[in-house]
Amino acid sequence: MDLGDLPQWDLADLYDGPEADELAADLDLAEAAAERFNGDYAGKVAGLSAPELARAISRYEADEDLLGRIASYAQLYHAARVSDREAGRFYQTNMERLSEITTKLIFFTLELNRIEDDALAAQLAADEGLAHYAPWLRDVRASRPHQLSDEQERLLHEKQVTGRAAWVRLFDETMADMRFAVDGEDRTLEQTLHLLSEPDVAQRKAAAKALGVGFAEKKSLFALITNTLAKDKEIEDNWRHFARPDSARHLSNLVEDEVVDALADAVTAAYPRLSHRYYALKARWFGVEALDYWDRNAPLPDEDQRDFTFQAAQTQVLDAYRRFSPTLADVGQRFFDNAWIDAPASPGKAAGAFAHPTVPSAHPYLLLNYQGRTRDVMTLAHELGHGVHQVLAAGQGALMADTPLTLAETASVFGEQLTFRALLDQETAPGRRKAMLAGKTEDMLNTVVRQIAFYDFERRLHDERRQGELSVERIGEIWLAVQGESLGPAIRLHDEYANYWCYIPHFIHSPFYVYAYAFGDCLVNSLYAVYQSAPDGFAEKYLDMLRAGGSLRHKDLLAPFGLNATDPQFWQQGLKVIEGFVDELEALS
Repeated sequence: MDLGDLPQWDLADLYDGPEADELAADLDLAEAAAERFNGDYAGKVAGLSAPELARAISRYEADEDLLGRIASYAQLYHAARVSDREAGRFYQTNMERLSEITTKLIFFTLELNRIEDDALAAQLAADEGLAHYAPWLRDVRASRPHQLSDEQERLLHEKQVTGRAAWVRLFDETMADMRFAVDGEDRTLEQTLHLLSEPDVAQRKAAAKALGVGFAEKKSLFALITNTLAKDKEIEDNWRHFARPDSARHLSNLVEDEVVDALADAVTAAYPRLSHRYYALKARWFGVEALDYWDRNAPLPDEDQRDFTFQAAQTQVLDAYRRFSPTLADVGQRFFDNAWIDAPASPGKAAGAFAHPTVPSAHPYLLLNYQGRTRDVMTLAHELGHGVHQVLAAGQGALMADTPLTLAETASVFGEQLTFRALLDQETAPGRRKAMLAGKTEDMLNTVVRQIAFYDFERRLHDERRQGELSVERIGEIWLAVQGESLGPAIRLHDEYANYWCYIPHFIHSPFYVYAYAFGDCLVNSLYAVYQSAPDGFAEKYLDMLRAGGSLRHKDLLAPFGLNATDPQFWQQGLKVIEGFVDELEALS
């Protein structure tokens, strides 16, 4: 398949290379700045006047931006060459150095949280410079009930690089090294997963079985990593007095437990009328009572698959963005005009796709594993949405640019929606339109149903881990139970599928992250419905929402659109969009 010219990123906007003099100088500069900050403010934060506190936060923000630049470079350099042990050594060495430096800064937020509410409110009212940081202070202070002593916080922080972070690195390097034998050829994880959407059923089955063999060989190691990280999380959760294993994630996302519970309950209740109904319909299209799991994302029978060069995908995505907002497209264009995207599916590269915001003083980078299918075009639209969001939010500064995960998926999923609608409008052939609707439905099921099932798997696993270490077999049983409930009787799960939990990186990198995808998809479905019913002025309000970064919470961000995520009907509105696609496909059949 001709993929066209695939761009590779140039990290020189951060540093010229691992041995760059500027990188070494910045590490020394960051260390000296942290030592000065510690000497100027440690033990004194409560006694600062409002203007003095504003200046202290400004200095802290500058330090965070510099530290973030160094960390971002190390992470991105490693992501492009995860199998390279020298790159891993460089990454680990820098993370250890940064951990030593940031240990000197931990005191600041801890002391901020010891200021009484009334005293801080008076200071905020007294100084405009300090008031600018009110959203950041609000979010920092949300963790007050779970804050430990200064010594305990420093210990946890310093041990991170040899504890949790080391296990994560082991997972990443193991996964990057894995090869799966399909038809006599050794393939990477990304290349093998890609075969599950090939038209040839024999190729899909061979890829699925090869994944099963590979995961079975490593399942004991992955079970050890999973058990260790779950126990590590339990220990810290207990010390911090979190009621549930997922509560810490909700707090970091600035969303209430009951809001996430309402989302999860709504999606779980909708399984029969969404995924169960769709996969039963797809099984009928294939002329069988049930699909083997490797056919879940298969193209439809006789589907004329469309391939896209990277340049064609770029045109599709940017044109769709431009029809909605020239500003959105202009920001997106910058990623292609500059070397901000790494697209090839190279051996040893990190799997999947992501947008890394780096720091506001620089710019984001996108990592893809582009292979030319419609889903790859949607992935480009998704990650570019993240990137545009990160560029627009950069004006909030290093402390307030980052968006909570519950809202971080908004721009990405909205970008996908714009691109899909544009592609669908261009298509006139009934068979291809049906295939596009089916593909979009599957993507939405993967985003909503599958991610909530992942979230359910994590909750069950972490709950049960509190009673003792889980065997590989028990983890597989939990996985199969959750997958069976979410996918329904029209998907046949074979024995080797019990180990497919192994490769999901979010379970390792960011426990309980996955519900953010469902949150974002349902939120965007509701947003898009508002856009369709009242397009005038919508784009500017949408851009304002992206520019707000993390300075506003979900209630405030959604209020201009007349939406409220605390209303249980909010989730039903988003799920009805998916249900409507299934209705339409049933009618076409």
